[in-house]
Amino acid sequence: MTLRNERVRKELMRDISEILRKEIRGLKGVVSIVDVEVSHDNSFAKVVYSVLGSPEDIETTKEVIEKSTPKIRYNVGKQLRLRLTPELRFVYTNGLEESSKVMEIINKLSKGEIK
Repeated sequence: MTLRNERVRKELMRDISEILRKEIRGLKGVVSIVDVEVSHDNSFAKVVYSVLGSPEDIETTKEVIEKSTPKIRYNVGKQLRLRLTPELRFVYTNGLEESSKVMEIINKLSKGEIK
């Protein structure tokens, strides 16, 4: 990955997080951008995100993000100084949920609740 790609990747992560927080209504739970994979020519970006919340919250948030992808891309294009705004594809991962469960187990072990 080139230095330029890495810069674009970091800017996309920051900008998309901010857009989701400020511009997109109807999101449930805590949404976190886990990673962004940018193509070599910056024309495509795979946005990996996670949601911490109930299964209903997760489904609602997935639907809202899916419907809002064009709006998110438009807002990214306004903020990112590139000749071409990357096409965005959002991919859900349950990474936050899994790490939260692991931390819960570690806490219980340290308190002696689990032997």
